[in-house]
Amino acid sequence: MTATEEKLLEHHWHNLSPQEVAQSLDSDPKTGLSAAEVSQRQQKYGSNELKGKPGKSPIIRFLLQFNQPLLYILLVAGAIKALLGSWTNAWVIWGVTVINAIIGYVQESKAESAIAALASAVKTEATVLRDGQKVRVSSTEIVPGDIVLLASGDKVPADLRLFDIRNLQVNESALTGESVAVEKNTRQVETDAPLAERTNMAYAGSFVTFGTGSGIVIAIGQDTETGRISQLMDRGTNLTTPLTRKFDRFSKTLLYIILGVAALTVAVGIGYGNSLIDMFEAAVALAVSAIPEGLPAVVTITLAIGVSRMARRHAIIRKLPAVETLGGATVICSDKTGTLTENQMTVQAIYAGGQHYQVTGSGYNPEGQIVVAADIPDGVDAHQIADLNSNIALYECLTAGLLCNDSRIEVKDGQNTVIGDPTEGALIIAANKAGLNDSHAEAMPRVDVIPFESEFQYMATLHEKGRGQRIIYVKGSVEALLQRCEQMLDAQGELQPVDAEIIQQQVDAMANEGLRVLAFAQKISAQQSLDHDDIATGLIFLGLQGMIDPPRQEAIRAVKTCQEAGIQVKMITGDHAVTARAIAQRMGFNHHEEVIAYTGKQLAQMDDRELANAVENGAVFARVAPEQKLRLVEALQSKGEIVAMTGDGVNDAPALKQADIGTAMGGAGTEVAKEAADMILTDDNFASIEAAVEEGRTVYRNLLKAIAFILPVNGGESMTILISVLLARVLPILSLQVLWLNMVNSIAMTVPLAFEPKSEIVMQQEPRNPNEPLLSRRLLYRIILISVFNWILIFGMFEWVLRDTGNVDLARTMAIQALVSGRIFYLLSLSQLGTAIATRLIGRRRESFSDARAILIGIVGAVILQIIFSQVGFMNTLFSTAPLNWNQWLICLLVGLPMIPTAIIANRIDPIEKPSSRKR
Repeated sequence: MTATEEKLLEHHWHNLSPQEVAQSLDSDPKTGLSAAEVSQRQQKYGSNELKGKPGKSPIIRFLLQFNQPLLYILLVAGAIKALLGSWTNAWVIWGVTVINAIIGYVQESKAESAIAALASAVKTEATVLRDGQKVRVSSTEIVPGDIVLLASGDKVPADLRLFDIRNLQVNESALTGESVAVEKNTRQVETDAPLAERTNMAYAGSFVTFGTGSGIVIAIGQDTETGRISQLMDRGTNLTTPLTRKFDRFSKTLLYIILGVAALTVAVGIGYGNSLIDMFEAAVALAVSAIPEGLPAVVTITLAIGVSRMARRHAIIRKLPAVETLGGATVICSDKTGTLTENQMTVQAIYAGGQHYQVTGSGYNPEGQIVVAADIPDGVDAHQIADLNSNIALYECLTAGLLCNDSRIEVKDGQNTVIGDPTEGALIIAANKAGLNDSHAEAMPRVDVIPFESEFQYMATLHEKGRGQRIIYVKGSVEALLQRCEQMLDAQGELQPVDAEIIQQQVDAMANEGLRVLAFAQKISAQQSLDHDDIATGLIFLGLQGMIDPPRQEAIRAVKTCQEAGIQVKMITGDHAVTARAIAQRMGFNHHEEVIAYTGKQLAQMDDRELANAVENGAVFARVAPEQKLRLVEALQSKGEIVAMTGDGVNDAPALKQADIGTAMGGAGTEVAKEAADMILTDDNFASIEAAVEEGRTVYRNLLKAIAFILPVNGGESMTILISVLLARVLPILSLQVLWLNMVNSIAMTVPLAFEPKSEIVMQQEPRNPNEPLLSRRLLYRIILISVFNWILIFGMFEWVLRDTGNVDLARTMAIQALVSGRIFYLLSLSQLGTAIATRLIGRRRESFSDARAILIGIVGAVILQIIFSQVGFMNTLFSTAPLNWNQWLICLLVGLPMIPTAIIANRIDPIEKPSSRKR
């Protein structure tokens, strides 16, 4: 980096005057840069675009997908099958590994495309001043020092220090998270002001919603605020999910066990004097029996079913492992606007004529009423509804909000939508709730207007009142209007001296509730036009209206459910701390205790230890910068938390990518946020996150059931082969028969577990410990117990039939069918169908048989497959099996019955339906 470039980056441009900025950049605001100077600067600074760091080649990225222990096992298993001559089976297993690699490759490619989406988000065309002429150029050609001209509808092409504006408003929600457009000015701002409060700046990627302005380019490309975010995304740790981390540990453990037992088999066999070739064959058979070939397929299917269920509940999953990750979430960091709130400004409090009123209803739905505030706790009755005839000041205050207004309400897709400013939309709806509508506005046509300007902090309109009278209505900040008011209107319509102290008390009370307060005034006039001098004095104060973007009722319930489930909910927002804290208080954050809030300015002054304490104790983080959101997520993860993060803007993308589960808004979210996220909410509603967590917990529970069902078969098979070798006995089960059990029978009987419905207690338990291994101690004991039973079943049945008949094929077939019989009873013990049958039999309570179809289909399918396995001729030839008669089938069924008490003991050892608790 050159000395000039370093100098540019060192400046706090918002703290400098326009003249100082122009001097530092050697630019003239009146004529702009010359063509020659532009060319030199383009060579020095490069193009105005975002560039990600060079990535690995597609081939390397694809090959790296195989660098997983579980895939090592599958690759080795495929090689073993090939060595045994079972090429079809080998290709099937290799196919599974390739499919897994392709899925991983696609997911990684999608994650990297977030940078590309970010780059496209700031590309546009812009009007610049060069050699004194206005020219239209591509945003990529802009250089530091360029003078950019902005108008309503323009996308800001680079970071600008504004020096000339007229009613300029810019939507910076993608960067700051604040939904309301920011009113810009040219005044200098404090050095340490957060990005959302740098009102003299316009940032790349934001949109001009109103007015015009001019600014000098102070940063392009990677040096812009958006560019810094892309660099945060580039260097952000690409964390694996808890599920993949657990599968890695599980796969490594399984790999070591298989290799160790296989080596033991070879050593013992040779010690007995057996040939190396025979022992190699035995080791291969042992390895085949120990590898759960069907497990990856079952895991993928279980996750896919979770994806489908979540989609029905408005949550679209982009990455399969994210399904399970959600179920393990211990902290949810949520945006405020539109996620926890309606994203529709709503007037909730009015003060007029000495009376305080509250407004029922929310959003832009005109259903609701204006009622006397003191009567709210007892409900809304007819006598409590405000009477406009009995409070003239209330009528005039609402009329002022309706008429001194440039917005309108339109119906789109059956929903009321504000065309214009959301604040003005709230004023229209408040007037509608009192019965004031368009007919009142038409009766008092507008004659002239003074548009809102940040310099004056008010808007004024002049209206015909009839009989040659005209009236001025003014709305604006309390400070701006009070100093112009000499009198105030009381409830009877009489003029009284302004009581500024009482009015300020009402303002403070509303502000403490997080409400944005507007004041309203009027003045009778005979003027034909309107000027600032006309309202400099002599205004009559009408009242106050306090509004807020209210919390969603369903989000309040969802937050409570999450808290009951042991999940912390934290709000991270670009809005003001007072407003954010008020919303959090209403929603019951911190279980209705005092809500602790921090601002981005406070976070910036904290070291890592202080930040760790803040993130643990705090519930609200307001006015935070993108890198601070990233730090918050990293701090939570460093404490062992599984973090779900929601967001919709460009500023959220680094944190979304870093979080264990990034959640973007499907409606209001930017493409950048969606590309960086693991999950997208189609309804932008926090309640859908809670629903997705519920489904995620169900998926994890079903995964544990699948593991608890599959692995005991592998354990029983392995023990059978190992003990047969140690005792120098004929193998009770062949490698090809093992493959049938592991691939065909296991998948047919395990997949139905993926369809198990959610439990009633799924959200009444603490989150599972994220450090708990996939194979917990309790689950391992369960697997060992069932494995021993399976070994006894296989080995015992084989030895008994072999001694009785001398037919090896028949003995092996009956041993396998007895194993499958026991598996059916074990499957019922794991499923809710089995619980329902058991509770009905003992008469305790009548459990529902709902959603039992999948388990029944799985059992019927497995029985049909096993009949084919032993009764069809070509299957007898292929798998070395023998057909059974009715008596033999009955014997296989009966010897499986002891699985019932064994399964009861296993459920006491490891009750999968009850997740492990975790101290918070």
